[in-house]
Amino acid sequence: MSYIAPVKDMLFNIEHLAGIDQIAQLPGMQDAGLETAQAVLEEAAKFCEGVLSPLNWEGDKNPSSWKDGVVTASPGFKEAFKQYAEAGWQGLQHPTDFGGQGLPKTIGSAVGEMQNAANLSFALCPLLTDGAIEALLTAGSPELNAIYLEKLVSGEWTGTMNLTEPQAGSDLAAVRTKAEPQADGSYKVFGTKIFITWGEHDMADNIVHLVLARVAGAPEGVKGISLFVVPKFLVNADGSLGARNDVHCVSIEHKMGIKASPTAVLQFGDGMVASIADSAGAGAVGYLVGQENRGLEYMFIMMNAARYGVGVQGIAIADRAYQKAVEFAKERIQSRPVDGSLPGAGPIIHHPDVKRMLMTMRATTEGCRALSSVAAAAYDAAHHHADAETRKQNQAFYEFMVPLIKGFSTEMSLEVTSLGVQVHGGMGFIEETGCAQYYRDAKILTIYEGTTAIQANDLVGRKTARDGGQTAKSIAAQIEATEAALRQHGSADAQAVAKRLKAAREAFLDVVAFVAANTKTRPNDVFAGSVPYLMLAGNLMAGWQLARALLVAQAQLAQGQDTAFMQAKITTARFYADHLLTRAPGLRDSIVEGAGCVTALALEAF
Repeated sequence: MSYIAPVKDMLFNIEHLAGIDQIAQLPGMQDAGLETAQAVLEEAAKFCEGVLSPLNWEGDKNPSSWKDGVVTASPGFKEAFKQYAEAGWQGLQHPTDFGGQGLPKTIGSAVGEMQNAANLSFALCPLLTDGAIEALLTAGSPELNAIYLEKLVSGEWTGTMNLTEPQAGSDLAAVRTKAEPQADGSYKVFGTKIFITWGEHDMADNIVHLVLARVAGAPEGVKGISLFVVPKFLVNADGSLGARNDVHCVSIEHKMGIKASPTAVLQFGDGMVASIADSAGAGAVGYLVGQENRGLEYMFIMMNAARYGVGVQGIAIADRAYQKAVEFAKERIQSRPVDGSLPGAGPIIHHPDVKRMLMTMRATTEGCRALSSVAAAAYDAAHHHADAETRKQNQAFYEFMVPLIKGFSTEMSLEVTSLGVQVHGGMGFIEETGCAQYYRDAKILTIYEGTTAIQANDLVGRKTARDGGQTAKSIAAQIEATEAALRQHGSADAQAVAKRLKAAREAFLDVVAFVAANTKTRPNDVFAGSVPYLMLAGNLMAGWQLARALLVAQAQLAQGQDTAFMQAKITTARFYADHLLTRAPGLRDSIVEGAGCVTALALEAF
């Protein structure tokens, strides 16, 4: 099936919820208004629908391959990536100083959703490059940035993140890769990194690895980790490519999904030597990013950029699954409708339970899309607004939303892609229909760049307990203002949504109070409910944005604007409130009142 980019829905969010006109008034953003957004999104839609989408299923059937250290991308990928780079898509959000277009995240995130919906495996490569660019912009020296940034921004070179090792997954304190200082200011890097997305491929001239490693004598734990640029090819003084560096791909993984994206095992040096004397000059040449022992701090910049991006991936794959399920439900003839509306068997979209599944898919996808757009606008304000206090408030809002967008949107994508298979019935279990690929691809999204539990730990520790729940309460106050606007409107839909939103907000505040009061004294009880808290919070925030969308749609409807679209927006918001926001009070009860039984069972009883 062909992918159709949801440009109209994206522009609705960008205009009415994210406030693109306000973003266009920020310093440096003057050319980034609604007209620009529409032009960029329409052009991106053409590329994603026409170039990337047709390669998606092909990449699943013919994954990237490894032979003798060389990784070859799936058929068509190299040519598509060349078009992607030449069109300037990699530099969309990045500074004009390094050849980028300097557009706001509010526009860039919508383009990112299209790319991921069209071809998730392909889009992972530019997503990791974006993270490398962000880390260098933040901590790279002028000399380092002069060598690498322009090539990364142009898409001529790609970037990777190298955190995980065989013994160090989520626990980065266990990182053992070594970096040894050299007389010329460079370092020799030795170690093994696993699960490196697009860690080796043939689509770009060079691959710039950002690698976590320990300098000799560094403190144990996370305080002793440094960050290094380790290029696949060394760069000569004139900017041309030089010798092959001592970093090699020794294998790629065989995976459940995202098969076209090579997940590499990379060997830096021989991985075992303890000193320069032992290495006899071997080892991968690396260059320190920022200061020694601050690597984790810098890597978190990449990770935060990537975590938001992975949340958008969840929205993207959910939309792709929804589109395919709707197409199938309109064509599949099966059984007479229960209300007798057709004389005989008809398309299954007439059946109430099929509509329920499709509405669940639609509402969760649209709610998460709206939330990601609003968070992107906060990011833009946090980075470009002239007023320091406004920047601070928007940064706090954005940081609170990142674990929700990553955690909730990806968990949501599993539910939605599973429903997509269910709508297809037995045909969904058959690979030829294509919907199983979305289900398989979606699973990794809840795992990489920090599992859902890690996002939940972040939400509890850094985003709620640290400030006593103040940021969470300030967001709840904004939600309460939306409830008041809904009640003032007077329509039955607005009143119903206001009622559900109020109940979900009050459940959220009960949990925030519980987390703030008990994280230090009863950590097991609090963290036992951390993922349910994340799911409650994400559900509420997505529902809030759909409630805001309902208000806009009703105002537009009153003016006779795009009647069918606006009525669908109202109906979707009402469905979300009645069928999905209603989950929040139950989650509140399990978190606040059910914590003890999670850890009560004796270990030997498992």
